[in-house]
Amino acid sequence: MLTKKQFNVLDCIYENENIKSQKKISELLKISIGAVNKTYRELDDLGYVNKFTITEKGYEALEPYAVKRAVFLAAGMGERMIPITLNTPKPLVRVHGTRIIDRLIDASLAVGIKEIYIVRGYLGELFDQLLIKYPMIKFIDNPLYNQGNNILSAVAAGNAIVNAYVLESDLLLMNPKLIKKYHYSSNVLGIPIEYSDDWCLHSQKCTVTGVSIGGEHCHQLAGITYWNEYDGKRLVEHYKQVSNMPGGKECFIESVHFDKFVDEYSVEIRECTMEDVVEIDTFKELQEIDSVYKVK
Repeated sequence: MLTKKQFNVLDCIYENENIKSQKKISELLKISIGAVNKTYRELDDLGYVNKFTITEKGYEALEPYAVKRAVFLAAGMGERMIPITLNTPKPLVRVHGTRIIDRLIDASLAVGIKEIYIVRGYLGELFDQLLIKYPMIKFIDNPLYNQGNNILSAVAAGNAIVNAYVLESDLLLMNPKLIKKYHYSSNVLGIPIEYSDDWCLHSQKCTVTGVSIGGEHCHQLAGITYWNEYDGKRLVEHYKQVSNMPGGKECFIESVHFDKFVDEYSVEIRECTMEDVVEIDTFKELQEIDSVYKVK
């Protein structure tokens, strides 16, 4: 088992192939050069690195932290995107010629995530077209998609969310490097922001302490989380528990792990920018991003 500092340094070397100095690692991780020097010596003594190259033994040490699967929540209708979603599920809408969900799937495959699950509902059969390009996809059907919110898709996914990315499938991923091969602990992508009327994460030392609709000096939720094995297994049960409560089917998953049971999880915030992940909420926003949808 790696310490968190050992993991961070090893992962930094993995993510940045051209690293040739401990000073560079210090700059990228934003920690002291002394801490990097000490940790690098530990990794060297363990035989995990050699001249800023990860050894075979080092990759073996990283393997327990590899993401095993990606689960895409894609069951909703996308009502605010009408008329384009009347005949096409939102994740399958093309932006500049590419389906929205393709960017997310491609980024997952690029880092070696081999298990790809798509939870579908509205016009679910149309997702079969993805099998031409992605024959490895496994579909999970959510027949209750129109009877509640995305908690029903999470319940349908079950144990697939263990050691997995859970992604909203209507996100326009502009920075594929946000999808990483290795993670030390459960985390969520968040955009630092002065004010937002969207889902906002509240935190202490970059660990989530709560969530709200709207907020100031917080992190806007970016719609991509990673759950390790320990947290994922508990989350499966919490989703079931909440969905069976009165009104539980109307819950969003964010209110489960970041509100009702927030004290039972330690979820770190990975910061990103508005330019990294774009959420297209309305047809008007789609028109602004891709002129092909503008009425002439």
